[in-house]
Amino acid sequence: MDTEIVRAWVEGWAASRGAAPPTEAPWGFTVDVGLPRQVTRHVLPRADEAVIRRLVQTTTAPATWLKVMAAPEVISPWLTPAWTFDDPGFLMSTSLHTSLSDIPDLPPGYQLRTWSRGDVTRALVRDMDGAFAAHGQVAATARAGSVVFDQIETAPAHRRQGLGRAVMHTLADAAIAAGARTGVLAATIEGQGLYKSLGWTTHAPLTSVFLASTDARR
Repeated sequence: MDTEIVRAWVEGWAASRGAAPPTEAPWGFTVDVGLPRQVTRHVLPRADEAVIRRLVQTTTAPATWLKVMAAPEVISPWLTPAWTFDDPGFLMSTSLHTSLSDIPDLPPGYQLRTWSRGDVTRALVRDMDGAFAAHGQVAATARAGSVVFDQIETAPAHRRQGLGRAVMHTLADAAIAAGARTGVLAATIEGQGLYKSLGWTTHAPLTSVFLASTDARR
């Protein structure tokens, strides 16, 4: 797995979520997130058995996460019962080339708003009642020309109407206007199809596990 793509994702994700700047280790990256359900995350560009076993055995803080660029079945034998799998995902990237003319029209009744704070730009789609329909955000990384797309979500009642596509195009145009050339994201199984249709390339599976409790380790 290309470490530079992983590095860009880690840096952009941390900026997008307001987490601490990543620290680098020989095996990957650590990000202090500081949330009750995710205190710290360790990101590994490759599935190194010795490293993963060491992290698993030495980690005692619940809500510590491991993010590994490998399929779940690869790392499963190296975990203890205290570790729980989250939904599987994929690391993806694309060359940004969308133009404003490519942004699809929203269905009648929907409104899209964008705003920026610092290096993060957000897009929000609301329905005719003002309720949440879809959103997403894009954050700059420390790598010149790279951005990370994050928290792309469409409410279940508003799916299959092109809202996610409109959000992605809007964020891509904002990123291009700021000088970005490459986009990176972590996709869910459901989101991967949308991103593929927009020209994104899958680089690796992304497996997430977290320490739910130390009780099972005793």
